[in-house]
Amino acid sequence: AMVDPESGLSLTIARIVQRLQGSSLHSQLERQARVSLHKPEIKLESLKEDIKDFLKTSGWEKKLQNAVYSELNVFPSPCHPAAPPEHMKEPLAYMRKAQGSWEKRILKSLNSMCTELSIPLAQKRPVSEQKELLNKWNEMGTDEPDLSLFRPVYAPKDFLEVLMNLRNPNYENGEQPSFRNHLGLIQVPLKVKDIPELKEDFSELDLNVGQLGIDDSAQVPPEFFENEHVRVGQKVLAEQDSAAAQQYVRQGCPTALRADLWALILNISNQPEDILYYEQLKSNVIQHDLLVDSLIYKDVKLTASNDDYYFVFEDYLYQVLLCFSRDTSVLEHFTYSSATPPKSYIRGKLGIEEYAVFYPPNVLSKLNSFILAVAPLCFLYHEPSKLYQIFREMYVRFFFRLHSISSHPSGIVSLCLLFETLLQTHLPQLFYHLREIGAQPLRISFKWMVRAFSGYLATDQLLLLWDRILGYNSLEILAVLAAAVFAFRAVNLMEVTSLAAAEAVLADLSTLKVMPLLQIFLFATVT
Repeated sequence: AMVDPESGLSLTIARIVQRLQGSSLHSQLERQARVSLHKPEIKLESLKEDIKDFLKTSGWEKKLQNAVYSELNVFPSPCHPAAPPEHMKEPLAYMRKAQGSWEKRILKSLNSMCTELSIPLAQKRPVSEQKELLNKWNEMGTDEPDLSLFRPVYAPKDFLEVLMNLRNPNYENGEQPSFRNHLGLIQVPLKVKDIPELKEDFSELDLNVGQLGIDDSAQVPPEFFENEHVRVGQKVLAEQDSAAAQQYVRQGCPTALRADLWALILNISNQPEDILYYEQLKSNVIQHDLLVDSLIYKDVKLTASNDDYYFVFEDYLYQVLLCFSRDTSVLEHFTYSSATPPKSYIRGKLGIEEYAVFYPPNVLSKLNSFILAVAPLCFLYHEPSKLYQIFREMYVRFFFRLHSISSHPSGIVSLCLLFETLLQTHLPQLFYHLREIGAQPLRISFKWMVRAFSGYLATDQLLLLWDRILGYNSLEILAVLAAAVFAFRAVNLMEVTSLAAAEAVLADLSTLKVMPLLQIFLFATVT
């Protein structure tokens, strides 16, 4: 149920006020206002206005604006006040049901692993083990535990199978109007954008707009654009305005400014209380042993040892992911997504100490994807608590959508459908050819999108792509890039006669340049 704009706005304002009321920003603002009372420029007869002016000139108003902007970016547009809470998570009942049964399936797989290996989901670590872990916190990579018995909870292709089997029960036997001619693997009628709409949304990527990540633009010599862009970027940082930073990065981030610009967009400032929060998560890791810790170890070992890039960050990866698996603040975020966190119980000696530990679904979904999401951030942030906060914010804004079933335009179901629709519409010959030989394109591109291309593109290119995810507050660009890669390799793909051969043509994306591919596909494709 949609609400009229007027009451929608007041609902949004009420919700943001409620969200900010308990925040540390709220108490800091109150403290500042109290401090200002002792200043000579504050007069009793114009108290309210004077305090407002003081908060403006001292930079606190800007901090409040950024916090409001951040809330607006993360939370969905308001539902009707009478709508049940689950509609806020996901309006379509069949999507909620599918997400629920997928979560049950993962939990069952975890529980059966516990039974098989006769280890609990969670237990307290003995003191000696706690000390040992504390001592080697910064070099966990040197550990070689035997993890041969642990198996991944699921692989991307299992998840794809689930998405392929989604159906809208309101349409009997596949008679979905306008949708009958969709010949891809995804069979749910969600509205996705066409190229003209995407061009409008991504207008800053146009061929005649300066871009970082384009070597030879006919319009502007790249070094001229770069120098000017760096100057503007420094100004944006000096202004400390999240909305301006988000607009700015649509044309790419200069390498030297990226870490600060992303932190500004995500409204992460690494305050003392944030550092303390990270330390609390760390002490939770040290005190409790979760089954998932072993899965994290195994996945990090596999990923890092197979990738020279990420090998150097192995210790960071453990720290961030182990802390993430304990982070209950991620749970409140699930009020707004179709996912619900499963519970597990820590078994005490006499059952007296028994208390629930939420197993965040972040840990249940394929860990490998998280490792690949943290790793590129290690290039930008070297301070563990800041790296942790940036990752957590990227997760609750973007990455969780790649692992849960929903009808959201940035959700994985919509991305798959957008990818297939773009190919079927703009490269029909290629699409039909691959379909005929049993190489449905989505079977190849799914893993790229689920991992936001991490582990597939060269790091500098990946960061240019993620600049745009942050800039547009949307993951749709992943589907556009996936289609652009097929377009780029179309000539070779037209010659293959099997899925294996098609996969071989697309096996190595590490030499691709993201921005030219996106520009050519969006702005040079005849529509």
